[in-house]
Order: sequence, then structure tokens, then C-alpha cells
Amino acid sequence: MRNLRDVDPTTAAILGGFVGLGLGGVAVLAVRATDRSRRNEVVIAPPPDLPPGVGEVLSVLRSSGIVVDRSDRVVNNSPAAVAHGLVRGQEVVHPQLLQLARAVRRDGVIREVELDLRKGIGDGTVVVAARVAPLGADHVLLLVEDISQARRVEEIRRDFLANVSHELKTPVGGISLLAEALLDAYDDPEAVQRFAARIGVESRRLSSLVKDIVELSRLQGADVVKDPTVVDVGAASEDAAERYRLLAEEHGIDVAVQAETDCTVWGDRDLVTTAIANLIGNAIAYSDAGTRVGVATRRRPGAVIEVAVTDQGLGIAPEEQQRIFERFYRVDSARSRATGGTGLGLSIVKHVVENHGGTVAVWSQVGRGSTFTISLPAAPSEGAAAGAAVPDQYAPVEFHPAGPARSPRGQP
Repeated sequence: MRNLRDVDPTTAAILGGFVGLGLGGVAVLAVRATDRSRRNEVVIAPPPDLPPGVGEVLSVLRSSGIVVDRSDRVVNNSPAAVAHGLVRGQEVVHPQLLQLARAVRRDGVIREVELDLRKGIGDGTVVVAARVAPLGADHVLLLVEDISQARRVEEIRRDFLANVSHELKTPVGGISLLAEALLDAYDDPEAVQRFAARIGVESRRLSSLVKDIVELSRLQGADVVKDPTVVDVGAASEDAAERYRLLAEEHGIDVAVQAETDCTVWGDRDLVTTAIANLIGNAIAYSDAGTRVGVATRRRPGAVIEVAVTDQGLGIAPEEQQRIFERFYRVDSARSRATGGTGLGLSIVKHVVENHGGTVAVWSQVGRGSTFTISLPAAPSEGAAAGAAVPDQYAPVEFHPAGPARSPRGQP
């Protein structure tokens, strides 16, 4: 191969010219490509900055806070907004909130509304209070507070007042009518005696209703029992049965009490006795003559004390069992009113048990009777067995109508 030094000057000049032309063409093409890319380039302006301190406030906000820009894109939000499903990525999930943001952006007027928003992918809804306001010239701030619980409490309070008013009308109206009849029959001793007896019945019903309302209100105002003491649940069961012994005999119903030893809990002795007594009274009210109500107190594995009240009454249909602990709810309204029931007994039981950290369950079959079971955490005891979990379901207590009317404590 020939060496470049052997090329004559003329040939070298020609080759250098060609190389220079090539490099110049490449440079021209590169410059033109750069100019063309600059002409076609879309310049995206950075989003306007948020006012100082907004991000820090949103990061510690307990309610849902959302900031959207002019294109409805979420530029910042509080953690609660994501947790409550209001924000997904950079989008506001609910169209109702976007409509509010657009209206505020359009006229600059702050808006406060309550909305029912769909919860998740199901049919459930959540009630929120939304306050939407402009945030500078380019952003809108949405503050969203979940008020579902407050709405439910308000509905319960309103229903409770309506039910109380309705329930009070019956005894008060009865006393008023009987008093008028008593005045008209002042010269008839037998009629006076009969009307006076009826006034006494209605007065006792009114007194019982007021007492239950006061008791229920007191229980709802406290989440836990104050100043608890060790309660012998077996003795409380016997005391509760004694309260209804005379009423049971009048109705021809036997009350059988069985209580194991070492059944103690931490709590309020009077409240525990009242809860058990309410179950016994309820069992008597819905039982026929010649039947028996059984009260069994026992210690279960897992340091749980159970009190089961079993009757041989009418039983409760499955669709009714979910509602029987509601205030003023009665399975058989006519029978309950005839026995002087207020419709608050099972609600009181539920609140007493929950305030003691326990549960109450019901097993029932129509025509076979019912078993209500209270389960309470056992007080520490040297002889207590521990380790097993609390049972999820409660079967009816073994109850034999032909057995003794009452068994000594500690015996089966």
C-alpha cells in the first residue's frame, strides 16, 4: 500500500477539499435538525407554586385536605384524603367534589355543603361536610370531614326522643282517662276501687319506664365501669332470680338456678345483677304457664364467665334476632305491654355487658324457646383455667324441665 507521504501535492489537495465539503455538510444538517427540533418543541411551564405553609398544614391535617390546580389535577393532599378514598393518584375520585371545585374557581365564592358519597366499590355511602375555597389565583382547596358517625348519633337521638314521647303517652294518657272515670264514679265504691287499681298499674308502668330511660342514659354516657370491684356472678344470678321469683310463681313458671364456684368478674355488682334480672324478666314475659326458666353460671375456657338464661317460650324468628337489642323494639308488642315491659330491658343488658368488656348473644328457635348468653372477662383466679379462645357461638344451655327447680351452687 502506498504511504500518504508518497501522494503528490495536487492529489492531496483534492482529497482535502472533499473531506472539508463532507464535514461542512454534516455540520449544516446538524444545525438545521437542531433548529427544527426547537421549532417543534412544546415548552411546558412549571406549575405555579403553592402558598407557603400549605404542604406542612396538609401533612398534619386529620381531616381530608385536597389542593387542585386549574386542570383539576391534585397537586397536594393530606394522608387522610387517600385513606378515605377521596384521592387516587392525581385525581379526585368523586365528581361531586370536582364540580364544587370548578364552581369555586369560576366565581371565587366559598362553598360549604354536605354530600352523600359512594364508599368504595359497593353500595354503601358516607356522609361528608365539604368546605371548598380558592387558594391563591391558581388553586382550590377542598376540606372534607366525615360526619357519618355524627349523623347516625343525631338520628338515634331523634328516634329515641320520638320513641320516648310515644311510650310515655300510653301510661300518662291511661292515668288521665282513669282519673276522669274515677271522678265520675265517686259514688260507686266498686268502680272507684277498680279504677284506682288501674291507676296504680299505669303509675308503676310509668315509673318503670322512667327508671329504665334514666338507667339507659347513664350507661350510654360511660364507656367503662368506674371503681370496679370483684363481683361474684353466681351470687348475682341468684339475687336476680329472687327479684322475679314472686312474678314467676304468679305465672306458674319455675326458675331454676345453677351456678359454679369461682365465677368472678371485675365490675359493678348492681349493674351485673340488673342485666341478668332483665334477661330473666324477659324470659318470664315470653313464656307460658307450666314452663321453666333456667339460669346457668359457669366458667368457660379462656378466662370467660358465662351466664345463660334459657326459656321454653315462643322463640324468636331469625329476622327478629338482629333487632331485639334495639331500644323500644318488641317481638310481640301486645304481649310486652300486657306484662308491663318497656322495650328497654335488652338494650340495658347490651350496654351493661359492653361497659364490662363483654358480649351478649342469643340462640333461638321459634316454638322451642331462647337462650341469652352473657360473656364477661373473668377476674384473675388461682383456680381458673386459661389458654382457650373465647367461643364465637353460643349453643343453648342443657336444660331439663324435669330437673329440680333450684340446685345448690356448685352442683350440676
